[in-house]
Amino acid sequence: MRGLMWVLAVFALAVGLSLAARLNDGYAILALPPYRVELSLNFAILLGLAGFAFGYMLLRLVAHTLRLPLHVRAFRARRRSEKGQAAMLAALQALLEGRYARAEKAAGEAYELGQAPALSALIAARAAGELRELERRDQWLARAESHDPDARQARLAVQASLLLDDRRYDDALVVLRELSASGPKRIATQRMLMKAHQRLGHWDEVRRLATALGKRGVLAEVAATQLRITAQIEALRQQAGDAAGLAECWQHTEDKLDARVARAAAQLFIALGDCRRAHEIVEAALEVEWGGELILLYGECLGADVLTQIERAEKWLKSRPRDRALLLTLGRLCLQQGLWGKAQSYLEASLSDEPSRSAHLALAQLFDRIGKTEDANRHYRASTDAKLRQ
Repeated sequence: MRGLMWVLAVFALAVGLSLAARLNDGYAILALPPYRVELSLNFAILLGLAGFAFGYMLLRLVAHTLRLPLHVRAFRARRRSEKGQAAMLAALQALLEGRYARAEKAAGEAYELGQAPALSALIAARAAGELRELERRDQWLARAESHDPDARQARLAVQASLLLDDRRYDDALVVLRELSASGPKRIATQRMLMKAHQRLGHWDEVRRLATALGKRGVLAEVAATQLRITAQIEALRQQAGDAAGLAECWQHTEDKLDARVARAAAQLFIALGDCRRAHEIVEAALEVEWGGELILLYGECLGADVLTQIERAEKWLKSRPRDRALLLTLGRLCLQQGLWGKAQSYLEASLSDEPSRSAHLALAQLFDRIGKTEDANRHYRASTDAKLRQ
């Protein structure tokens, strides 16, 4: 509808101009001695308009011709940018698909075309690293470093990841610390930091990072707890053989009442001959969570007062009269104290609940001590049964 209105308006204007021209009888004289030209006013007006239009078009043509090199350069730049963007997208897609040779090639093309050269070089470095082309990887990293300073954190993140892949954990830790200092605490950085500290045996840092990632919801609660417990156990084991160091490490341990941590600590104190501390650790942990391995550990190290150990174990027995591990531990403690009758009773009760190699060996030792050689040999033979549990 709008087009039709425009057509009608143009026709109306043409009719108006035609009528105005018929009513105009004026003329124009152009004098350029010795020449003189006389024109109708209408023709003179048309001639002036035509001359103006021609001059305008001529000037536009000249200006366009002068700007033609600029247009050509702009066109080439657009084409180059479009090719660079296409190469960058192809490199990213190939990297995500695991087609690393294709990713490196496409990223190289994007780099040559000047499409985000720092990022293109990082993509190529990541792909070359996956291909184990270490020389090319380092070359791409050097190129990335020489370009856009805004991509510094991306470069450091890629470099740290590649160093971790190479198992150069000390070097990776240096880069990761620089990355952490230059920006906010990112999840990916904390994950890589935890891996580096874990491989280097920095268990206090592993525990701290596992706790932080668990709070942020990055790690499942079970996984975060497992990592934290493992870190504490490994930190304790690093102090094996050092009584002062082990005592200090245990003092700073958070999950003292966890059965796994308590068992590891008790074993280390037993190895140092500190049975009193081992018993305290086991007793405290058993009050929170009963565990067969802990109660067996309780009877492995004999303190200065075995009778006190027996009394405490018999208190536990009142609430757990059929606990195999507890009966076995009581039998061993009574055997050590020379309470033959009670030792035999507890050990046979443990065997009746569930036969085990340890109970048979303890009974064999008992019968050896009281001179019942035949019974001792019978239990020694029974202890060699491969089907028995420990």
